[in-house]
Amino acid sequence: MLPYGKQQITEADIEAVTAALRTDWLTTGPRVEAFEADLEAVAGAPCVSVINGTAALHTAYAAAGIGAGDEVITTPMTFVATASTAAMLGATVVFADVEEDTANLDPAAVQALTTSRTRAVTAVDYAGHPAEYDELRKIADTAGATLLADAAHAIGSTYRGRPVGTLADLTTFSFFPTKNLTTAEGGAVASPDPELVRRARTFRTVGLVRDRSRMRQPDEGGWHQEVHEFGLNYRLPDVLCALGSSQLQRLGAFKARRAELSARYDELLADVPGLRLPTRRAWVDPMRHLYPVRILDGRRREVYDRLRAAGIGVQVNYIPAYWHPVFEDLGYRRGMCPVAELFYAEQLSLPLFVDLTDAEQDRVVETLRTILAG
Repeated sequence: MLPYGKQQITEADIEAVTAALRTDWLTTGPRVEAFEADLEAVAGAPCVSVINGTAALHTAYAAAGIGAGDEVITTPMTFVATASTAAMLGATVVFADVEEDTANLDPAAVQALTTSRTRAVTAVDYAGHPAEYDELRKIADTAGATLLADAAHAIGSTYRGRPVGTLADLTTFSFFPTKNLTTAEGGAVASPDPELVRRARTFRTVGLVRDRSRMRQPDEGGWHQEVHEFGLNYRLPDVLCALGSSQLQRLGAFKARRAELSARYDELLADVPGLRLPTRRAWVDPMRHLYPVRILDGRRREVYDRLRAAGIGVQVNYIPAYWHPVFEDLGYRRGMCPVAELFYAEQLSLPLFVDLTDAEQDRVVETLRTILAG
């Protein structure tokens, strides 16, 4: 089965992990700081590494002080964790509809749903295409809310010449194997605000305070540490950070190959009836995590089943978040975000990963053409 996404692991990656295993530090050691510094060079802001993308979202919301009584406005066109981690902190999730072309959070929909209880606005850079952060920034600032970017798809992307990682108050990344780079499992939180970075770092380290200047009992002894606010152990170990630093050395090559494959899809599928290709705005330079086409005329399920039967592992990204029973049980109903629901009904992710060959891509294209012509 040709997968829709896949990691690239080289001998250099294996050697980096092996070297870490030969040291005294398997976790909380020097490779964690090194990886965070390497990430900062790409993201444009200080980074805190965590164990996965969901943990990154949970940490970011905690750093922003999100809790009971707060409202968090976000998109339904995302993996459920973008919303569920806010709900787990006691916030009310408010789903705003998406833009018809990009499937990113629609600033006009956000503006219409903003209230005095809005504490955060969370965009998702769907498929690697950054959301409209300048417009969202104005809305969030006017509301006194924190602007978050779920950039799980978008490390390496830029918006109006600025790297993802500098566009919001807090940005989260995912390094799952299908993403643009991998640490096996892993994620990170980035912020240009030193206080938010400190809060994120403390939360991901069980809430432990070791800075004597912040302790309530600083003279207790050299062993002493305190917890002022509850946190969780979300630390990413040195072994996986070593893999991440090795992968980051090839991020530019990853981006170039994904761009080349996306351009080939654009060209090879341009004249196929019943198919709509993804858009790209002129001021965005995306690192494509997904190549999301839209299958028209109600044929998405048929095309999905027939492609998979042919050994082509397409995927659907994503079920609208409020369709999940956990949100349904909280009173959320279908029909809330009609643009997102129509997008979901047509969306299909074609295989896109660095080691996808031209021949494999040609097979995807020809199989899809044959199915849609039938």
